[in-house]
Amino acid sequence: MTITRAILAASLLAATIAPSFANWQAEISGFDRDRLARIDEARTSGLAQSDGASAADRSAINGVLGPLSSPISAQDLTGTWRCRLMKLGGLAPAIVYGWQTCRFRETANGLFFEKTSGTQRFSGYADPDGAGSFILLAAMTVKDERQRVYSGAGNSAGAAATPNDQVGVVSSIGPSHARIEFPFPVLESTFDVIELTR
Repeated sequence: MTITRAILAASLLAATIAPSFANWQAEISGFDRDRLARIDEARTSGLAQSDGASAADRSAINGVLGPLSSPISAQDLTGTWRCRLMKLGGLAPAIVYGWQTCRFRETANGLFFEKTSGTQRFSGYADPDGAGSFILLAAMTVKDERQRVYSGAGNSAGAAATPNDQVGVVSSIGPSHARIEFPFPVLESTFDVIELTR
């Protein structure tokens, strides 16, 4: 066996046995890694700021953030979901949008998420975090703009972070019920969550 073939064989073996949750760790920017590390802080701050929201909005928020998270699999996630975006803190106490359509689908590059309707749309890959949840590295678009990919570059027009990049944690909160939590979005709010149900 030549040295080149030996190196290729070793690389293929490593790719086979390496945990898939390493993918997001290699892709994520330092800025987004910090956002993930502060998810509890973001959630607490967003909830505190949402106290001034309407009773209906607070009820919806508590319904999705109140339950404890539990593990979820790629098989459980795959398919089409009803989803709605909730924004906590920042420009308003809270905003709960109407129901839209989201889906997870298996691709050659991994589990792909997309929010396909509504004004703010998201698309990106979700990788297992090794603890039963998934880390979503996504990008935001508006209305019918072409889907973007997560940049990981951490800069946009000289800014400290690109407003298009969205980093979230996907977990189950019950049968046919899940959520994606986005700590410290760059635009508008302190904490975002997408509720998923079917």
